[in-house]
Amino acid sequence: MAANFFTSKPGSKSSAKHAVDPALQPWVEKYRPKTIDDVSAQEHTVAVLRKTLTSTNLPHMLFYGPPGTGKTSTILALARQLFGPDNFKNRVLELNASDERGISIVREKIKDFARQTPRAQTVASDGKTYPCPPYKIIILDEADSMTQDAQGALRRIMETYARITRFCLVCNYVTRIIEPLASRCSKFRFTPLDSQSAASRIAHIAEQEKVDINKPVIDALINVSNGDLRRAITYLQSASRLSSASIPPTPILARDIQEIAGVVPDKVVNEFARALGIDIEDDDMDVDGITNGKTNFTAIQKKVKAIVREGYSATQILSQLHDLVVLHPLLNSKQKSACALVFAEADKALCDGSDEELWILEIALRVNKAVIS
Repeated sequence: MAANFFTSKPGSKSSAKHAVDPALQPWVEKYRPKTIDDVSAQEHTVAVLRKTLTSTNLPHMLFYGPPGTGKTSTILALARQLFGPDNFKNRVLELNASDERGISIVREKIKDFARQTPRAQTVASDGKTYPCPPYKIIILDEADSMTQDAQGALRRIMETYARITRFCLVCNYVTRIIEPLASRCSKFRFTPLDSQSAASRIAHIAEQEKVDINKPVIDALINVSNGDLRRAITYLQSASRLSSASIPPTPILARDIQEIAGVVPDKVVNEFARALGIDIEDDDMDVDGITNGKTNFTAIQKKVKAIVREGYSATQILSQLHDLVVLHPLLNSKQKSACALVFAEADKALCDGSDEELWILEIALRVNKAVIS
């Protein structure tokens, strides 16, 4: 990945190998923040790191938070601003989950890079001046997948070579980082993107790529991505490719986003919920199979078979039905609690590999019993 952020001399083997046509580049890479000021919705972290650019005194860091919130993008943008494109390759080592990071890698590759004295700053080819402090940065992406032994071996390396090497650990689950390692780092928590920041970024990318989308489509992208901007951008690019596959291009609709994301359409979930006796108001809803407050096994079974026949995921149905029940304004706490117990039991069974159709039917009958009792 580091190769994307430095330039090579024209005609060299490196430039031929790493040259990427922007039209073929994934949008998540194409629109990755170039500076820390471009990072969305992480104001506290950006404010602290902005000061490190002026002082160039960077501690060991630990970035943690949900996927797609900008952790890797932030440290890469900071490194580019510190070292510039010409020094980036020599000063930054990035290892992610695709690399083996057992204790042997820590003792060999990481230690060898950490002990090297940084080269003197080269004159930037783009005419800009970079701070280029006298240390290197090692980025360990998804550090929570490192073995306990590897994390233990890393402690001494971080201390021994702190003068010339700084570490940035990036992970989703901070609890999987051993405490002696976490205590050596300054912690930065990345939160899921709020709807406004995500919508602004998505609209900007759509404008740059000349993709015609409206507010319902943006809302659908935000809802299915759950604060993961990387996922939202990927879905947008997939929808754009799908739209441009026909001539003239077909308009992108919210249901297209749900289809790409593997989410069960709202209409299907609402019809299923109504068949279970949950009051749903939707003028566009098919009224067949409504139980009207009574248990109707045949009608419920018909709905379940229709869902299974369409190939929808039982886990996805469970997740969306859970959200609908928990947020429903007309169900009382006792009803929601009874449904929640059913969802928990079903989730455990599905994780253990139980039959999906039987458990969707089980969920349906027990939720129906809970809401009409």
